[in-house]
Amino acid sequence: MTTPKQLLVRTAARNNAEWCAAMSRSHGVESEFGAQVWRAPTRTPLFYPDAVTLTPGTAPATVTDGVDAMTPGASVKDSFSDVDLSAVGYRILFEAQWIHRPAGVPAARYSHAWEVADSPAALRAWADAWDEGDGHADLFRSELLDDPATFVLAGRSPEGRITAGAVASLSEKAVGISNVFASEGGPDAAWPFVLTAVHSLFPALPLVGYEHGDALAAAVRHGFEPIGPLRIWLRGEETPPVGEAGTGTTG
Repeated sequence: MTTPKQLLVRTAARNNAEWCAAMSRSHGVESEFGAQVWRAPTRTPLFYPDAVTLTPGTAPATVTDGVDAMTPGASVKDSFSDVDLSAVGYRILFEAQWIHRPAGVPAARYSHAWEVADSPAALRAWADAWDEGDGHADLFRSELLDDPATFVLAGRSPEGRITAGAVASLSEKAVGISNVFASEGGPDAAWPFVLTAVHSLFPALPLVGYEHGDALAAAVRHGFEPIGPLRIWLRGEETPPVGEAGTGTTG
């Protein structure tokens, strides 16, 4: 990995950890940032890791120290795909790529109305559209609205239905994009909305996130560049739902 890309991955990993911390706080779970790892000492919300590495070359013991290994479902986001946790009971759940889109790059315009959810009712309507009846809409609690760096974005059809959505997470150097979805047309239908909304709110900041598979290919078609691999490690043999709701990553 080249030095510039490694710096971009550090930015993306830090942004993602801040988003995981915000989601955890909304569920009453406190966490902490260390020099090399963000971690929560108790189980985080569904789809969200218990630890995120912030620097390359972090020792396995440093990553897992302080993570609850007794409660089922412990998971780690290995941001640089360079930590082997197999010896301490973890297995790779999935692999993905961090993505980056520079500020100011032109994008297809979204022609319908969009908004930032700013009330419990608006957030619930967004969560129901994101969930599509899978039973996880309660993941997004109203306490999330109190976080000044979190922007829940909703795109609406001419009839007023929420047909696209995403979460934008503001940090010092970038805006993180997650939870991208569209009710019809998949990620290629969602990204024009996301880019229109985020560039309207934060025109001077680059965008970061992570994707894999078809969702990664769609992000590349809309101006993102893969900048480095990551892995999600899961402790034990159980297989919880993967954090890939809609067309985009969750935690």
